[in-house]
Amino acid sequence: MSHFMEGIVRTFIDSKLTPLAILAALCLGIFAIVATPREEEPQIIVPMMDVFVEMPGASIKEMEERVTIPMEKKLAETQGVEYIYSTTSPGLTLAIVRFYVGENEEDSIVRLYNKLYSNFDLIPPGASRPLIKPRSIDDVPILSLTLWSDRYDPLTLRRIMAELDDRVKDIQDVSVTQLIGGQRRQMRVVLDTQRMAAFHVDPAHLVSALASANREIRAGSYVAANREVLVDVGEFLENAEAMKDLVVGIFDGRPVYLR
Repeated sequence: MSHFMEGIVRTFIDSKLTPLAILAALCLGIFAIVATPREEEPQIIVPMMDVFVEMPGASIKEMEERVTIPMEKKLAETQGVEYIYSTTSPGLTLAIVRFYVGENEEDSIVRLYNKLYSNFDLIPPGASRPLIKPRSIDDVPILSLTLWSDRYDPLTLRRIMAELDDRVKDIQDVSVTQLIGGQRRQMRVVLDTQRMAAFHVDPAHLVSALASANREIRAGSYVAANREVLVDVGEFLENAEAMKDLVVGIFDGRPVYLR
């Protein structure tokens, strides 16, 4: 550091500047160092979007040929796009579209929407409309909390983590939290194709029956005793027994139950 300062002084002396000019230059340099704003993590704008397209039942090869490659070509035509990263899996295509650094985020989203919406007529039969989710540099996680136990099962750990997630969201300046891992509370239906064929029950009708039985909707309201009473119809399937008793069809004049 002393050699560096000696070099600066020698440079000023060799430049034949007056002491007042040297002092002024030093003061300006110190002021510039102090006044120039600095950030430990400077923010840059890099617009990114995730584009999801589903096609249930399609193989990886079919998804790649009918969805991924044609969509990549159209996305590449969007102004300001720098890179496109695609991932293809059975029945699902994910394309990550990254724009050039400094591109306006809102304008980039509008351009991408316009490009996709103007080509909806090219969507192959059976494929869903593209789902667009904007991303940004701020979406990178900065803290990960992991729960582990040899006493509790994955379902219990996820419930505990869900409570912790609610507490973390209440902390000031926390933007987004995401819960990953564990086991969700869910009921699985394993189909027996032979019995379904014997009772003339097709999978599409079974899915529709499950969706219709597992919902609650607002039917209306009525006024009684100077009070308004809201009326809801339907209910959610609370356990496996209720699901087993669900009627999914009629065969030979008798109801066919899911069980």
